[in-house]
Amino acid sequence: MEIRNKLFKLRGFEFYRIEVYLPKTTLLVVGNDKGYFMCGALDVPVFNKPHLKPRKVITGRAMGVKSIEDLLNGELFDITDAARELGIYEKMLVKDALLLIS
Repeated sequence: MEIRNKLFKLRGFEFYRIEVYLPKTTLLVVGNDKGYFMCGALDVPVFNKPHLKPRKVITGRAMGVKSIEDLLNGELFDITDAARELGIYEKMLVKDALLLIS
C-alpha cells in the first residue's frame, strides 16, 4: 500500500489531496479543515443518520473517478445535509464545492 499526501492550490486557496493505493482501487480525497470530498468509496448517507448528523460533517462523493484530476472535475453524486446547508448540491463540480468551503 502506498499513501500520497500533498497540498495544492485552487484559485489561491490551499487544500490537501490524499491518494491511497490499495489492491485493485485507489481512494481519492480532496479537502481542507472544514470538509472533504472523495471518490465513490465514501459512505455519505451514514453521516446523515441521527447518531452522526449532529457532527455536521461537510462531505460528498463523486462516482467513477480514477485520479485527483478526475475527482476535481467530477460531479458530486451525493452530499451530506451539512454540505447542502452551505449551498453545495448534487451535480456540482467538486472543485466548485471546494471553493465554497475555502
